[in-house]
Amino acid sequence: MTLLTLSEWDVFTSQHPDAHLLQTGAWGKLKSEFGWHAERIQVDNGYVDGQDTVGAQALFRSLPLGLTLAYIPKGPVGVHGQAPDYTAWSNLWPELDVLCRERKTVFLKVEPDLWECCGDDGSHSIAGIPAGFRQGRQDIQPRRTLVVDLRGSEAQVLARMKQKTRYNIRLALKKGIVVYPSSDLVTFHRLMRVTGERDVFGIHSLAYYRRAYELFHPKGECELLIAAHKEKPLAALMVFARGQRAWYFYGASSSAQRERMPTYLLQWEAMRWARQRGCTTYDLWGVPDFGRDILEANFTTRSDGLWGVYRFKRGFGGDLRRGSGSWDRVYNPVFYAFYRWWFSRGMQDE
Repeated sequence: MTLLTLSEWDVFTSQHPDAHLLQTGAWGKLKSEFGWHAERIQVDNGYVDGQDTVGAQALFRSLPLGLTLAYIPKGPVGVHGQAPDYTAWSNLWPELDVLCRERKTVFLKVEPDLWECCGDDGSHSIAGIPAGFRQGRQDIQPRRTLVVDLRGSEAQVLARMKQKTRYNIRLALKKGIVVYPSSDLVTFHRLMRVTGERDVFGIHSLAYYRRAYELFHPKGECELLIAAHKEKPLAALMVFARGQRAWYFYGASSSAQRERMPTYLLQWEAMRWARQRGCTTYDLWGVPDFGRDILEANFTTRSDGLWGVYRFKRGFGGDLRRGSGSWDRVYNPVFYAFYRWWFSRGMQDE
């Protein structure tokens, strides 16, 4: 087992440019400043074709009695061949066992960067789960999402959207909405508070969003965009990008002047930013975990949970995807059972 420093992990992930953003050293550093501790591990996977190492960034969170839980978001990193293969990771699990036992880990949760089924862009999935794991009942990241294809010309990307969404983008321009990059995290957080109160969801602190911006923006992997009318901010979002993928993680809007459709133009400008960076997909990051038939039959009548955002996101013409789900590796069955009970009663992870 080789534990890597932050700088060593950055070198390792630079060899895997399409590794998920949540496996980058910057993400681990962000989480380490807000309640987690990041460890980065690299092992030989037995191949000699230039992809002979795999690794994972594991986040540890302290629990009572000196215990911890461990979490690998959208990892491990490094696979053999074109499709992910369990054998590429088989040497990693025993080393992670050693690390987790040293830290008195109740269980390790892995949310792999895999889809439940193959995508049109060549993404792959694996059936089942590795030996020694059980299917997790709770996912940390949204299980289902919409992924917009950014390939082709801007006209082609727009043509794949719903007619009403294209209309609203044009309407926002006609009604004087201007979108611009900004470093005004105070305004962004103020809009996040308004949105959280209106739509009843929790938000991070101003310090959290500021630190995320400071870690990713200098590397060109994040942009804060604000949509305004006559210099009055009406909506904002933070878009992230790495390799050929971009993600819409955080967004907010005022309750005022919504008839000007600022959020539609805002998303379009975020997609244009991602395209300029060479991204081919834009992940809208979270819709209700149902199949398309159920989503389409109910989105006009439901507004609870993620249903409200599905009505908005569906218009951008994304491909409906479902992640392969989480895998749990249990070290302490008694406390693991307690965790599942606790989670079912409303415990929320960072």
